[in-house]
Amino acid sequence: MTATQATEDHVDLANPHHDRRWLILALLGTAQLMVVLDATVVNIALPSAQKALNFSDANRQWIVTSYSLTFGSLLLLFGRFGDLFGRKRTLMIGLVAFGVVSAIGGAAQSFGMLVTARAFQGAAGALLAPSALGLLTTTFTEPRERGIAFGVYGATAGAGGAVGLLLGGVLTEYLSWRWCLYVNVIIAVPALLAAMMLLTNHVPAERPKLDVPGAVAVSLGLFLIVYGFSQAEPRGWTDWETLGSLIAGVILLIVFAMIERRASHPLLPPRVVLDRNRGGSYLSVLISGAGLFGVFLFLTYYLQKTLLYSPVTTGLAFLPMVVMIIVASTTSNAVLLPRFGPKPLVPTGMLLAAAGMVLLAQLGVDSSYATNILPALLIIGLGLGLIFAPSINTATLGVDQEDAGVASATVNSCQQVGGSIGTAFLNTIATTAVTSFLVGKVATPLVAAQAAVHGYTVAFWWAAGIFLLGALVSGTLLRPGTAAAMAGEAQPAAVVA
Repeated sequence: MTATQATEDHVDLANPHHDRRWLILALLGTAQLMVVLDATVVNIALPSAQKALNFSDANRQWIVTSYSLTFGSLLLLFGRFGDLFGRKRTLMIGLVAFGVVSAIGGAAQSFGMLVTARAFQGAAGALLAPSALGLLTTTFTEPRERGIAFGVYGATAGAGGAVGLLLGGVLTEYLSWRWCLYVNVIIAVPALLAAMMLLTNHVPAERPKLDVPGAVAVSLGLFLIVYGFSQAEPRGWTDWETLGSLIAGVILLIVFAMIERRASHPLLPPRVVLDRNRGGSYLSVLISGAGLFGVFLFLTYYLQKTLLYSPVTTGLAFLPMVVMIIVASTTSNAVLLPRFGPKPLVPTGMLLAAAGMVLLAQLGVDSSYATNILPALLIIGLGLGLIFAPSINTATLGVDQEDAGVASATVNSCQQVGGSIGTAFLNTIATTAVTSFLVGKVATPLVAAQAAVHGYTVAFWWAAGIFLLGALVSGTLLRPGTAAAMAGEAQPAAVVA
């Protein structure tokens, strides 16, 4: 080890990032935005990519699913890599890998090449996302500044999907579907240079052994659960492949929990998830992720197929929700969370999101954006801003520095698995509703449009129910008290600057 590397790897409990913490926040927000928007930026480009590469409708879903499969299944394992080898190092490797495989995907000349690139994108994102959140957790330790930082980060996590829809529409309409992948290179290169200049690598003085049995069990379990839900729509919930994958995935996660209780160096220490506030926050992120995808998926189809909006106009239609998420996230974390704690904020956000979904459930074939859609998006954006930023902040509050990466990975896993569950479940609900609506009716264009809208509105009702469940869960599990009091109770000396 060189003298430079020894200095770089020195564990400085005085927080060497403090003086440049706001520049680091910009870097980490950019990295998180790249990961989140890539879950949706390709969606609008799919029709153009399908035409260019000539793949079937049956294979179309794999462009999206291949990303979520690797991303969701590898998050916990790669989150622990950051704890073991230093989060600067894993962040930089993730940025390089994400940029390279995005360039390969953009240049894809076949379906197989594009799917493979998307799968490696997911793996790079699984290394990148927990590294970024782990660095944020250890960089911002003062309660007020932590609130601002996590507000910005939470806004990015909540609004990134909608930004991806807008960006995908603009790039597809004015350049090419390939630029929905090339754009990651433009983001990754300056982010990599900033990481090299701004960050210091921290590794523990004594590196614990990697929990290989736990890593295998949780990675394979999450893979099977995400895969099972991805097969629910094309194959049905009773298909042996769907059910078998889901059952096997659940069994493996139970095995993983048993392994972690006995492991000397657990991949996910039970102390991270058994705290009521952190456990409630993880579940809140999972449940809200499941409900959120109802907005993106079905409202996107409604705007393009029913109201005949262009891809760019569809993306612009989501902007008010993005703005509201940003405003609510930064305000809730910087102003409300330090004063009231997460208990009143997250359940209130769930109730607001449920109310917005109820408004969307009233849509018809001739509804107006200004009077029927915009109010719902503003209410949902306000609710999501109260959910994501406080939940992410609370989910990583009080963890030991050596657990920051895996705690961060758990947050990302919950959002990813929640999104996969919500997409599959709500999509199945919607298609079933459409089929039921068409029974006994003459298939005219008007009836087909009414059937499609009926499917969307049924899905919105179910999404409202998901958010109501989230209000119940978060209201029950989250403890009353301010963030400062919780930090005083739980936050170890190693994390306090």
